[in-house]
Amino acid sequence: MLEGRSRGGLSRLALKRASRLRQPALSPGQRSLSENAGPVRIPRRRRAEPGQYLPERLGLWLRWILGNRIPTVRQLDFRTWMTGLVLVIALFLTGVRLVYLQHQQAPMLQERAQAQQRAQLRPFIPRRSILDRHSIAKQQAELLAVDRPVYTLWAHPRLFGKRTPQEIAAALAPLLRRPVEQLTEQLTSNRAVRVERWISQEVADQIQALFLDGLELVSERQRIYPQKEMAAEVVGYVDLDHQGQAGLEYSQQGLMERTVQPVTIPRDGYGQLLAAEVPEGLLQSRETVLQLTLDMRLQRAARAALKTQLQRFQALRGTVIILQPQTGEILALVSEPTYDPNRYFEFDPGLFRNWAVTDLYEPGSTFKPINIAIGLDAGAFSADERVYDEGRILIGQWPIQNYDYNQRGAHGWMSVTDILRQSSNVGMVHLMRKLDPRQYYNALVRLGLNERSGVDLPFEPASRLKPLRQFLTVPVERATTAFGQGFALTPLQLASLHCIIANGGLKVQPHVVRGLVEKDTDTLVWGSAQPQPVRVLSEQATLSVRTQMRDVVDFGTGQSAKIEGYEIGGKTGTAQKAGPRGGYLPGKRITSFVGYFPAIRPNYVILAVIDEPRGEDAFGSTTAAPIVRSVIQEIITLEGIRPNAT
Repeated sequence: MLEGRSRGGLSRLALKRASRLRQPALSPGQRSLSENAGPVRIPRRRRAEPGQYLPERLGLWLRWILGNRIPTVRQLDFRTWMTGLVLVIALFLTGVRLVYLQHQQAPMLQERAQAQQRAQLRPFIPRRSILDRHSIAKQQAELLAVDRPVYTLWAHPRLFGKRTPQEIAAALAPLLRRPVEQLTEQLTSNRAVRVERWISQEVADQIQALFLDGLELVSERQRIYPQKEMAAEVVGYVDLDHQGQAGLEYSQQGLMERTVQPVTIPRDGYGQLLAAEVPEGLLQSRETVLQLTLDMRLQRAARAALKTQLQRFQALRGTVIILQPQTGEILALVSEPTYDPNRYFEFDPGLFRNWAVTDLYEPGSTFKPINIAIGLDAGAFSADERVYDEGRILIGQWPIQNYDYNQRGAHGWMSVTDILRQSSNVGMVHLMRKLDPRQYYNALVRLGLNERSGVDLPFEPASRLKPLRQFLTVPVERATTAFGQGFALTPLQLASLHCIIANGGLKVQPHVVRGLVEKDTDTLVWGSAQPQPVRVLSEQATLSVRTQMRDVVDFGTGQSAKIEGYEIGGKTGTAQKAGPRGGYLPGKRITSFVGYFPAIRPNYVILAVIDEPRGEDAFGSTTAAPIVRSVIQEIITLEGIRPNAT
């Protein structure tokens, strides 16, 4: 036992020495071998490499803390203290993190959670369609503008994989109807290439069925105008950004765009939408369209008649306007030349301006009925008044004469009806001299001169009348105004003034927008707000003028608009064309004709204006009156109006 303890003691001593020398203890057999081998050489401790000493010290420190065998009391106390310290620090950091998440990042985290648990859906709502005045529910209305889904084809040549650009081009060429060589040249690129725009749904489906790598179809909207140029001057067009640039597409941009509030729908655990939570009617919301007052049947008839006369007289341009005099509704508004809004980029930008609404001109003799109505309403003369027409007079130093003075000379004594029949300038000057100048000026302003008509089409200017002082102090100003020159208005403004005579003296506002209508029921959801009609002329005065205008068509200069068996009222006009810098352009004229149908109780006011017709026989009676006649014939056919029923 003693020997064993001494051996054990020696063994522990040997272990300590070996630990100090960083050598393992030797067994008896190893000692005998080492004694035979000679003295043991202790190798010199190598200098620690940079970065190696610190890990060794840490290892010794941890080994001292943890121990190799049963830990000492000191080690246990130290371990307990360190564990508690670590726990306290961990709890403190956890609390700090929780406070940070709760107060600083709570809104962001809540938003993320909601994004994972819910989805917001905004149904695709295209730009509102535009239709004419007829019933939509009964499928009688004609579509003027509509959005349709289209696609843009992009190619990414780097993603073609094993296929060559030639193979891709050969597959796409029949679908896109383009040469293979042209497509190959496009596809031979190192970056993304836009191959084609405005691809229809049908062609897009065919391209997807090819299963070609590197092709991408991007969904877009395209505005389509099925009637092409037939209503371009009214409807207008949108650009590539779907923003209106002309016509109603521009002026009614707010009505064209539809907004729908997004709907929030919960998701399941896999991120899929819960179909049961989708609100009813989300994808079948009531569709409303923009309905106009246009009648496309009259629009076509007016355009066809206008084109014929423009070609015959080689005129610069022309316009036809058809109004409903009781309401101011625009039934047709045509101007030529025009453009195709589907391909607006191929046309002169000057055509985008509807000159019937935007351009001022001097109306000439078509304004004479309005002057006569003003004089009759003021009591300056009666319907039976007679004046002497010398054929040519001087107002100050300015000569004024009738258009036929060189052939006919003086007309002699003429009644008010004769003055309109023969379109006498001198007779009109004598009649309007009987009216007080200030009263005359105020009446013109009351009817709407010097202001806009208020039409819902864009870019309308105010009509222009000379200043009051100039009108009162310069006699020639009043004289030229008497036969429709010396002031300026637009064709639409002139047609609106004639509505006052046609409807019995009420001033109405012209408009082309009826309102928003439910597509399936024809229910008017929103109507275009129009001001109440205002009386500006007496019923008796306007009735006298309508009767006189009927005689103009039956016996006077407007006989080219006459249709047997029907009463038509009208007045011709042939005016000098004013230059942009004042004065008149030599040899240039603007001819026109305004017609009422029926003559005494009109339902239609029709104005035709021809700008710069050519030829010696280019007058209102030869250029514009036949257009009005053609339009009235179309109305008779469409409405089934029998002869002598007017």
